[in-house]
Amino acid sequence: MTGRRIEPPADDADVPRYWRALGLPGLVDVHVHFLPPRVQEKVWAYFAAGEQNYGAAWPVHYPLPEEQRVAVLDRLGVRAFPTLPYPHKPGMAGWLNEWSAAFAAAHPQVLRSATFYPEPEAPAHVEAALAAGVRVFKVHVQVGRFDPRDALLAPVWARLEEAGTPVVIHCGSGPLRGEHTGPVPMTGLLERHPRLQLVIAHLGMPEYADFLDLAGRYERVHLDTTMFATDFVERLMPFDPALRPRLTALRDKVLLGSDFPSIPYPYAHQLAALDRLDLGEEWLRAVLWHNGARLFGVAA
Repeated sequence: MTGRRIEPPADDADVPRYWRALGLPGLVDVHVHFLPPRVQEKVWAYFAAGEQNYGAAWPVHYPLPEEQRVAVLDRLGVRAFPTLPYPHKPGMAGWLNEWSAAFAAAHPQVLRSATFYPEPEAPAHVEAALAAGVRVFKVHVQVGRFDPRDALLAPVWARLEEAGTPVVIHCGSGPLRGEHTGPVPMTGLLERHPRLQLVIAHLGMPEYADFLDLAGRYERVHLDTTMFATDFVERLMPFDPALRPRLTALRDKVLLGSDFPSIPYPYAHQLAALDRLDLGEEWLRAVLWHNGARLFGVAA
């Protein structure tokens, strides 16, 4: 590498130039959603009413048919990504997992994903998913409106702690606070299951400092960058620049996440937002490729 600073991507077409200039084989994005069509439509309808639901307009940037969305990620150079389904009520996890399994089977770059909900069937759903080779689970505490410490999930967490399978968990109180969001429930969960391989979505926004604490305290707790440091989030839930040294110290635990396709800006903006943190090229290389590739066994 030369001493010349690498310019961040100007737009999506410029993204491959950016990761190549960093000496990377592509990107590993640990926070991408592909959902059954009817579920995806309902999610997009919710974002379309962003001003009513979030107090801010949320124009989805990639409201495209499924295969066109896959093609966008391919052009960007995203070499591996999950589907991250999540239920909001009992009885959904099983068929969401079946759909995700079929999608992954048709797309080799997909990290096969599954989910669960606090219901009597949860242990069976998780055991079946593990037996089928699921590589990542998704939990959404805010949308699901449940406490991660729910007794129905105790055997699930114990099994996942044993298996070491990563769980991407939306547990921070952004963009909306929930009854069970924030660091307190997650601290309680980790006190019971300290070896869980968790990926805290959105860097735990807006409780950034608390979730940085958890990532520093527990060996297998990671953080993803989903929407972090973007103009959109900085207006609503700004990150204290005084915390940047802690991001540097946790370099090997921070993973690229985007929330594609339901983001209100181009994909390139997420990368540019991370670049302008000015944490250095080694930090960017770790976050954009090496950490995710290591966690999920993605070959260069």
